[in-house]
Amino acid sequence: MQAPNDPSAVLDHIGNGTQIITPLANGEPTATLDAIEAAADRLEGVRVHQMHAIHDRPYLSGAFGDRLRHISYFLSHVTRPYFATGHVGLVPAHFSEVYQVMRSRVADPLVIAAASPPDQHGYFSLGVSADYTSSFIGRARFFLEVTEHMPRTFGRNQLHVSQVVGWCRTDRPLVSVPPARPSAVDDTIAGLVAERIPDGATIQTGIGAIPNAIMSALRDHRDLGIHTELLSDGVVDLIERGVVNGVRKELNRTKTVGTFALGTDRLHEFLTDNPAIELWPVRYVNSPAIIGRERDFVSINATLSVDFIGQCASETIDGHYYSSSGGQNDFARGAMNSVGGQGFVVLHSTTSSGRSRIVSRLAPGDVVTTPKNTVDKVVTEYGVAELRGRSIRERTAALISIAHPDYRAELTEQAHRMHYL
Repeated sequence: MQAPNDPSAVLDHIGNGTQIITPLANGEPTATLDAIEAAADRLEGVRVHQMHAIHDRPYLSGAFGDRLRHISYFLSHVTRPYFATGHVGLVPAHFSEVYQVMRSRVADPLVIAAASPPDQHGYFSLGVSADYTSSFIGRARFFLEVTEHMPRTFGRNQLHVSQVVGWCRTDRPLVSVPPARPSAVDDTIAGLVAERIPDGATIQTGIGAIPNAIMSALRDHRDLGIHTELLSDGVVDLIERGVVNGVRKELNRTKTVGTFALGTDRLHEFLTDNPAIELWPVRYVNSPAIIGRERDFVSINATLSVDFIGQCASETIDGHYYSSSGGQNDFARGAMNSVGGQGFVVLHSTTSSGRSRIVSRLAPGDVVTTPKNTVDKVVTEYGVAELRGRSIRERTAALISIAHPDYRAELTEQAHRMHYL
C-alpha cells in the first residue's frame, strides 16, 4: 500500500481551470483545502463544487478573486452571506440530480474527500458521505484525506487505494451537530404526523426541531424502515429502541439506508463498522423511481411558506435565497408513487416575528420547491390540510383552517377576493 502524502501533494493534480468536487458537510477534507488556499496565488480559474459547506474559508468570501471560487448546490449558514455578496455561485438542482448536473458542468474533475483509514484490504470508506461524491468512484481522480475520527461505513462509498491519485493523514475531528431541541409547537406537529404513520412504513425525514420531535413521537411504532438522505441522531434512538428494523422494506430489507450523516459523536460512533447502516449514492437514495417502489413510504419535509393552491416555498425567504432545493421534491414525488405513500410538509403557522406562513400568494421572488401538483399533506400545529386530489377551493379552505386563528379572517377575505372561496 502506498504511503500517505502531505496535504500539499494535492497541488500536483491541480492546474489552471481544474474543477474540484468535494462532499458536503463533514465529508470536506479541511487540511487539503487549506493547502489549496495556501497556494491560491499559483492557481487560475479553479472552482470548488460542493453542497452545504460547514467550514468558513477565505476563498468563500472572494479573497482570491477568480483564481479560486466556490460553486454551491445548496447554501448553508456559511455560504449564504457570500452568495448574497456575489462571491459564491449557486446551481439550482434536485439533490437526486446533483451528480448528473456536476458531470455536465465539469470535465476531468478532481474529487477531494475525507475518508476513514484504509482497511486490511486497502479500501477507504467515505465515512459519513456517499452523496454525489460516491458516483464519481471509477469515473474521476480522487485525492483522499484520512482521519481516524471518520467512521468506516458500508454501502456504496468505498474505494481501493489503487483508485486514488494520492492521500494524506490528518487528526482533525468531525464537526458535531447537536440535535435541535423541539418546542411545544414542534411536539404538537410531530404528534399529528406520527399518528398518521402506520407500523411497517419506510420513513424519510430531515434535520431540525420538527424532525427530531417526529422521531421521538415514533418511539412506540413497530417495524419501521429508514430510507432517507440524512442520517441523524434521531435514527439512532429508534434503532436502539427496536422501532426501526427494516423488516418490511421492499428494498435493502433490514438495512437503514441514507446518503450522508450529520449529527453528534454518538452518531459517528454508532455508524462505525455497523453493517445495519448503508450509505448509497444520492442518485439512488433520492430517486423518485426507487422511493416509489417502497410500500407505505412516508416523506416528511419542512417548508417556509405555503400559498392557497399548495405551492411550498422552502428555499427562499421574502424572495431571497436561503438554501436550495435539496431532496424535498425528490421524496415528495417518490412518496406520491408509493402504494400507501404519504408526503408531509410541516411548518409553524407563523414566523418568529408573528407573520402567517399560510399566505394567499407567495412573496415576489419566492421559489416553489414542492409544486402544487405534488404536495400531499400540509401540517401546522393547528391541524393537517390534505391537498392531494382536491380542488383549489377545497385546498384554500383546508389551508385556512390550519393557519393561526389570528389570520383566518384576513385569509378568508383574501380568498373571496381571489374567487378561491
